Amino acid sequence: MTAVAPVFDAVIHPPPRLQICGLLAAVDIMEFATVRDRVGVSDSVLSKHVRQLEEAGYVKVSKATVAARQRTSLSLTKEGRRAFDAHVAELRRIAGL
Repeated sequence: MTAVAPVFDAVIHPPPRLQICGLLAAVDIMEFATVRDRVGVSDSVLSKHVRQLEEAGYVKVSKATVAARQRTSLSLTKEGRRAFDAHVAELRRIAGL
């Protein structure tokens, strides 16, 4: 029997990015601050991870003014959702689920 090496998405695989994608997969859109609080990282750390996901085409960043304050929201793109689903499927495969 030959073991099949896992095929992970290198962009999604780091734990903070996997968490970000997992949060965004469950909703249409989520505020940056909510993602930051749920992942438990600073603004700068989250920004770095979001930038990498955005550059890969996996996350869309939207800015809007709400009650005279700038709000940043995040959402998974269709490509991001497909990549996340494939990554999770691979995790399930190697876990035997």
